[in-house]
Amino acid sequence: MASGPRQRARRQQALEAEGATHPRPEAVTDPLFRDSAFFDPNDLVQIKYEMLRSVEQDGRAVVKVAQAFGLSRPVYYVARDLFNREGLPGLLPRKRGPKRPHKLTDETLAALAQAVRESERMPSGAELAAILQERYGIRAHPRSILRRLLPYLKQREKKRP
Repeated sequence: MASGPRQRARRQQALEAEGATHPRPEAVTDPLFRDSAFFDPNDLVQIKYEMLRSVEQDGRAVVKVAQAFGLSRPVYYVARDLFNREGLPGLLPRKRGPKRPHKLTDETLAALAQAVRESERMPSGAELAAILQERYGIRAHPRSILRRLLPYLKQREKKRP
């Protein structure tokens, strides 16, 4: 399989777009990844898979394999557990942090919207944060509240007959 500079550049762009690039490709010293058109030291999913295969099939030590693939032992164990649980998709990168708003739920937004409707003027973000803290014991930044609440209010306005 021929791999020219354009193909390598496109592949690199695709890996970067998916967040699947190895953070330290220069640290990959495994012989598979030297001068190969197929094995790419920038492809983190491929690196993790070959690392797992190397331990499982070839019987190599985890410490040596992790070092040869430019990763740490903890990364090996996390990758192994995800691969065992989810298969190859488990090796794909994931975004870190909360996946959805967990403080400003529909219930809390509805309560804040009710507070806005009951007041004579639009409360400030700090006032809304105080209401949220008082009623639900939830601390949220005033700007976060306004960023979620204003679209919520507009959406509810549109649904009125």
